[in-house]
Amino acid sequence: MPSITTFDSTKESLHEILCSIKEGKTQLPDFQRGWVWDDEHIKSLLASISLSYPIGTVMMLETGNDDVRFKPRLLEGVDLGSAPYPERLILDGQQRLTSLFQALFSNNPVSTRDARGKPIKRWYYLDIAKALSQNGDREEAIVSLPEDRIVRNFRGEVIADYSDTEKECAAGLFPLRLVYDVSALTDWMMKYINLDPEHGQEHLSRWNTLVQEIVQRYQQYQVPLILLRKETPKEAVCQVFEKVNTGGVSLTVFELLTATYAADDFNLREDWEERRKRLNQHKVIQAVKNTDFLQVVTLLATRARQLEAIAQGATQDEIPAISCKRKEVLRLTLAEYKAFADQALDGFERAARLLHMQKIFSSKDLPYPTQLVPLAAILAVLGGRSELDGVRAKIMRWYWCGVFGELYGSGIETRFAKDLPQVLAWVDGGPEPDSINDAHFAPERILTLRTRNSAAYKGLACLLMHDGGLDFRTGVPIDIQLYFDDQMDIHHLFPQEWCRKHGIDPERCDSIVNKTVLSAKTNRMIGSNAPSDYLIRIEKNSGITRERMDEILRSHAIDPEAFRADDFDAFFKAREEALLRRIEVAMGKPIARDVDTEMEVPETAQYEEEDKEEILP
Repeated sequence: MPSITTFDSTKESLHEILCSIKEGKTQLPDFQRGWVWDDEHIKSLLASISLSYPIGTVMMLETGNDDVRFKPRLLEGVDLGSAPYPERLILDGQQRLTSLFQALFSNNPVSTRDARGKPIKRWYYLDIAKALSQNGDREEAIVSLPEDRIVRNFRGEVIADYSDTEKECAAGLFPLRLVYDVSALTDWMMKYINLDPEHGQEHLSRWNTLVQEIVQRYQQYQVPLILLRKETPKEAVCQVFEKVNTGGVSLTVFELLTATYAADDFNLREDWEERRKRLNQHKVIQAVKNTDFLQVVTLLATRARQLEAIAQGATQDEIPAISCKRKEVLRLTLAEYKAFADQALDGFERAARLLHMQKIFSSKDLPYPTQLVPLAAILAVLGGRSELDGVRAKIMRWYWCGVFGELYGSGIETRFAKDLPQVLAWVDGGPEPDSINDAHFAPERILTLRTRNSAAYKGLACLLMHDGGLDFRTGVPIDIQLYFDDQMDIHHLFPQEWCRKHGIDPERCDSIVNKTVLSAKTNRMIGSNAPSDYLIRIEKNSGITRERMDEILRSHAIDPEAFRADDFDAFFKAREEALLRRIEVAMGKPIARDVDTEMEVPETAQYEEEDKEEILP
């Protein structure tokens, strides 16, 4: 039975690996982070090799697979006029191999950092006496010297000078950069032995011991090596890289595709930055990440693949699925990215305009930022058709079902892949999408909506504005300018202090039922006062009649009679039902009322933190 393994496990001499690095046969994939090891790490690594201690396994990838092409780069310290295309790429072991190459193979000082993170340049030596001492600490025997090899105190005074070979020999400091250079190693040995003729034999004996016990350990050191074969698929390579680099920065599909596209001289990062500038013109989509954008592009690309396969008469098993999972994003070709990136950007901008119409103005108010992905993809395909009233109504029903059905919290990529074709088909007269059929809102859920951590909490606040909620002081609908100019936010209607004094359960006080969107100035006027008090103050200061104020209250689904009477229970019951009706209209489906909505409040229940005015950008 043939082997199905995708890697080989072997050993390779450190000398061969460093030679391969010097010749450019072994390089790094461009997505690898920079070299960051400090002076102490390097000394510890050099000490381990001098003792033949293990330094961990190195993992590399064979090049040559056209489907797994990353832009390569040389390791720091390698100087080649024209770098060849590498035979393999380092996936794990960059820090160790870069440190060893610079310290042992480069004829330049190592660029590293001190304990405080300050950039320094160092040469690495072995203190012969300490290294050969039976009780010596090998890490203490590894010495790093400044670039000029002169040690100074804090006043800049010279303490020790090792700036030439004679001074190195006199101090018994062997330069580790010579361990693989036979000619230079011999020259240094001769100077070390002949430096003091009276003790030449003693130095020769010490040198022989040094070579046998330490230098040869470097020369013969074997590094455990896992070599991923070139047939290994890209998603496997990327997953392996993430697992072995747990101490590094998180690697996203964006970084991986950036490295892949760079192999074809396309700078994905620069392209994204230009698109991000356009997205940032809309506050509601400023939180869109590069990975979100790639998911939309991938949805559009995989849909195009599917349509092409159907047009060519492919069988059901041959038709590719629409998807934006990590695996599919990594398969996104540069040609596909270029073909659909503009369309994806248009989809996001259309989403921003549509969300503004729903009175969602800021990214912090987005119920589900993740839902932007399928929304942008749907609008990208529909284009101008999405502006038609009937089409827009269907899209928004799907959107609100996702919000109040709380469908986009986890396992979302599979739902994204269904949303795109199903909503498009529904727009053209097909059946309702799964996201509408799957959406259900339990009436008792409304009592638990207390913070922005809930998508339905934010969604209900925006729905109140969309359904005609008027500003308490001006009596005008809340538009984007008023929202930002007056610092609108979600605040309590019956203030928390009032609720405490009147024994109102914290769970009910802090529920969205007792909150609405108010300006910062209105919230200051409310203070800790009862509605009966602050409504009179607002009417007087704003010149609003009682009748007009009642209209404003009704626009927020508030029963004026119970509210003005400071009857919290009557207010709460009436508004709870009114909000449920608003949700029903938005979802286009009834909410079952046969569930007891009474909740037991734990004895430990506490009021949420007092409302704080939030200064919006």
